[in-house]
Amino acid sequence: MDYNYIAVEGNIGSGKTTLAHKLASDFNAELVLEQFADNEFLPKFYAEPRRYAFTLEMSFLAERYSQLSGLGSDRNLFSSVRISDYMLSKSLIFAASNLNEDELRLFRKVFDIMFKTVPTPDLLVYLYSDTKRLLQNIRIRGRRYEQSIEEEYLGRVQAKYLDFLRKQANNMRVLILDVSEVDFVKDQLVYEKLLSVIREPRPKGIHHQLIEPISGLV
Repeated sequence: MDYNYIAVEGNIGSGKTTLAHKLASDFNAELVLEQFADNEFLPKFYAEPRRYAFTLEMSFLAERYSQLSGLGSDRNLFSSVRISDYMLSKSLIFAASNLNEDELRLFRKVFDIMFKTVPTPDLLVYLYSDTKRLLQNIRIRGRRYEQSIEEEYLGRVQAKYLDFLRKQANNMRVLILDVSEVDFVKDQLVYEKLLSVIREPRPKGIHHQLIEPISGLV
């Protein structure tokens, strides 16, 4: 495989951690997972979004930076590939969805400083799903603090993600997998199609590629 660092991204409930686990297993890769479960501000944010938004986003930024900044030097001798279920730019996407203009301006200054020292993925796999499917997935996995998430919020985050992806057309290779009506866990054919695209020789230049089924994302 031509990639040393693959990041899997997507909205809340899209299945990015599940896919990252599967890819890491198939490629014998080192797995880097976001440490959100121990974030004490996450339940507080969902209960009082306006009060805890800035604190939450700063805490996530610090944690993500701490993990990802070591990827360039702290290599695992037994694995030539690393796969993560997030990228640092996720912090900017959620900050743009949750912070007011003054907070976002300050957040961006800190983010820009950190971003310079963090490796960029060779490949970004983005899981797209419509908001109704995302809500269904969130309800099924049953995290109590997530049950107050509304479809409007998911739609706002989705729009920020898609805007980011469009702007990355000249910066990295992006594969967009529409999982609104498919299940790459239960449907092996869907998962194998994704694997076959990743295993293809890296194309010259940077481009976006949609994997069937397509819902007209770009």
